[in-house]
Amino acid sequence: MNAIEPLAWYGALIGLFIAIILILKKINPVYSLFLGAIIGALIGGGNLVQIVAMLTSGTQSVMGTVIRVLAAGVLAGVMMESGAAETIAKAIVRKMGESKAIFALALATMIITAVGVFIPVAVLIVAPIALSVGNKMGISKLALLLALSGGGKAGNIISPNPNTIAAANGFNVNLSDVMIAGLIPALFGLMMTVIVASMLKSKGVMVSGPEAAEAYGSKNTKDDRAYPTLGKAIVAPAVAIVLLMVNPIGSIFNISILSSVKLDAMYVLPIAGIVGLYAMGQKDKLIAYTTSGLEKMTATVLILIGAGAIAGLIAASDLSAQIVDLINVMGISGTFLPPISGILMAAATASTSTGTILATGTFGHAIAAIGIAPIASAVMVHTGATVIDSLPQGNYFHITAQSMNMTIKQRMSLVPYEAIVGGTMTIVATVLYGFIL
Repeated sequence: MNAIEPLAWYGALIGLFIAIILILKKINPVYSLFLGAIIGALIGGGNLVQIVAMLTSGTQSVMGTVIRVLAAGVLAGVMMESGAAETIAKAIVRKMGESKAIFALALATMIITAVGVFIPVAVLIVAPIALSVGNKMGISKLALLLALSGGGKAGNIISPNPNTIAAANGFNVNLSDVMIAGLIPALFGLMMTVIVASMLKSKGVMVSGPEAAEAYGSKNTKDDRAYPTLGKAIVAPAVAIVLLMVNPIGSIFNISILSSVKLDAMYVLPIAGIVGLYAMGQKDKLIAYTTSGLEKMTATVLILIGAGAIAGLIAASDLSAQIVDLINVMGISGTFLPPISGILMAAATASTSTGTILATGTFGHAIAAIGIAPIASAVMVHTGATVIDSLPQGNYFHITAQSMNMTIKQRMSLVPYEAIVGGTMTIVATVLYGFIL
């Protein structure tokens, strides 16, 4: 694109709106994003040759994220398919006891999401345990699912999952830095989850005896004896965390040998997954588990490529400059742009990952122009994407509803409480990284 003659800002804005509307209409997100980018470029004054160059440039810009997301599939596949995630979840709930059920369930979901399991899968893993505990302790489905969803949201912002990778790469910062920076907001999110879920434990539909029995009978088909021990189950995430933290620890404590080591998620996550697989004595399942992990990453990778097309449109237009000018004219602190962009994009797509991807690609240039530190921008966008990302147009809404045998109406009643958890993390991140640090 000719940098001297950028596309008109309204073309980029219309293209983004068209893509969002098409996604809401249940049209394939990838095609929606590409179509929105093409139509927006035409409206903005681009010709066919320029559009091809714009799409090519935009999609190339996300390839670094794509590679890292595919690499994360190895760890995710190992944790989900080997039974390691279930082992960790059960150990946490068993150790804490039923008297602290809500906290135990939230913590379990947080931890297994934090170690690289996708949040919908984390909820599915812990849901049978939650139904059993809920039936015994008289805790409502509403409170149980909030514990799982809120804990999962907290874990998701400190995990090596696609959303965190997208936030890190979108602002050119290390994945480990984003994970560390998300820890304090995550702890506040966990605390708010437990508080609100405890207030809701007598509200709504309760878990029946048959539901609790059926949850273990049909959803947990694995024999407990086939599960890895806790010691073996935590090897993969432990290796990933240790390797990812080598450089940050060196920087914090001024240890030059450690700070000079640059370990990227691109190879850390696969290495951790493979080491964990050998530790669990399941090396013969390497191909099966990694194939499963790759398949689970495919949808995210395709959306990343589509988001790259929209990012190319935004970069080729003067939208970013217009946004910065508007913020200055209105006198609003530019610090609020990162969390607002994350909230809006995640609400439109009903996905933390897609929302983060779109927010960084669409508003990244505008945020950078305001002068906000990259790590602060990444964390604020990322936490913002957790506020209202569980709406009916997304899969997470329906997967989690089914995990608790809830109707659409019952599941919808949970959305405001989930927003309280995500909103708490966003406020903490914005105050901490936008105004204090």
